[in-house]
Amino acid sequence: MEKILHPLIEVRNLDLDYDDYLVMRNLNFKVNKGDIFIVMGGSGCGKSTLLKVLIGLKKPDKGEVLYSGENFWASEETRQQELMRRFGVLYQGGALWSSFSLAENIALPLQLYSSLNARQIRDVVRLKLALVGLVGYEDFYPAEISGGMCKRAALARAIALDPEIIFFDEPSAGLDPISARMLDDLILELRDILGATIVVVTHELASIFAIGDNAVLLDTESKSVIASGAPKILLNDSRDSRVIQFLTRGERQGAG
Repeated sequence: MEKILHPLIEVRNLDLDYDDYLVMRNLNFKVNKGDIFIVMGGSGCGKSTLLKVLIGLKKPDKGEVLYSGENFWASEETRQQELMRRFGVLYQGGALWSSFSLAENIALPLQLYSSLNARQIRDVVRLKLALVGLVGYEDFYPAEISGGMCKRAALARAIALDPEIIFFDEPSAGLDPISARMLDDLILELRDILGATIVVVTHELASIFAIGDNAVLLDTESKSVIASGAPKILLNDSRDSRVIQFLTRGERQGAG
């Protein structure tokens, strides 16, 4: 049976600028519910700027971002805040509070944005740590664990409020290949367990091919999307030398 696609996020005619510099123009794409969607491209192409626009941290110069058909940037600020509570974000550096234990880091959004009592929050914290493979690490501080474990703890915090959409900013950055693959596997598991839609900003080929259902490729020179679709299909079918170069880095690798 053919899968029925339900666009959850739609980007229309979006221009991205950094100060007065135009980074990307006229971006158009859709993210379907339940997909792991990859925003890929080389350094300086605007991936991080696009992420900031998608999660409500930066207003675009032009264009629309729609969530379930609702225009985020045309909404009142109170409504924007409501929509943002449907998001979970794993920042590139993890962004854990160094003076908080892992349990305290994960509890913080629950204390701020839920009506749970202290006992219920402790239970949720234990559950989220279990989901990312960190049972028993509640009282550890970020400086006491590895980089890969910090990423997983930050992911536990990102899913604390059971978000509908989880955004990842270069999740494999700074990780060794084994830790990066474990994180990719965890992303796949969480998508299935939570039923979340996932948007990943990355340039890492191994991750792109391992987890991506669909993708867009941003190109610095043309300031536009030059390819969209499933990464493996793009690799096999594209005739655009820029797409082939990015997806092979000069070699036929990673397609699996």
